Amino acid sequence: MLILALDTALEACSVALHDIASDRTLARASQAMTRGHAEALVPMVDQVMVESGRAFGDIGLFAVTVGPGSFTGLRVGLSAARGFGLATGRPVIGISTLATLAAPLLAEDDGVPVVAAIDARHDNLYIQMIGPGGRVMVSPRQLALKDAVRAVANGPARLVGSGGPLLASAWPSTAPAPVEVVATNTPDPVWLARLASVADPAKSEPRPLYLRDADAKPQTAARIARR
Repeated sequence: MLILALDTALEACSVALHDIASDRTLARASQAMTRGHAEALVPMVDQVMVESGRAFGDIGLFAVTVGPGSFTGLRVGLSAARGFGLATGRPVIGISTLATLAAPLLAEDDGVPVVAAIDARHDNLYIQMIGPGGRVMVSPRQLALKDAVRAVANGPARLVGSGGPLLASAWPSTAPAPVEVVATNTPDPVWLARLASVADPAKSEPRPLYLRDADAKPQTAARIARR
């Protein structure tokens, strides 16, 4: 089965067409960006499809990161994935950004817990901790840096994501130091495809995972009362 994976959640726009049966990536593209995902995504998908030599009708499943991430970026990826799914009649699977970041490290060794951490600014982090056998030790949440350290610094751990260095810098000297820190800012769309291939569709809907309210608030001071 071919899976087209889309990621626009963080600081890149990434697309990969992956053949799950052979575990082979037919084509992929990625461009670092903090804005402009809406303009970049569809041309990037077209590029990947042309490079792979495949047609949209060959795709069996669409995968998309659902967050946490930027509100605008998430909407871009989710809207595109839903549109592709609707147009082709194929299912769409949503996978969390944190799980996608953690997946490569867990594949290497699932005996040491992995903490996926995204810098949420102002000394806040989005985090998730996954232990041996894929057991969720800390569910996805937003925490202040000091609370995040308190939640995960209770034994050997590997840190991944833009928040990894922040966690490492605040790691208590009384706890075992992090085994590894991988300071990547973007999930790998190939791993997104792999996770989607084994996900339960009923538990992996393409809906945004928001761990905090939007920064922008509607103006209410001059609102006219409705009658």
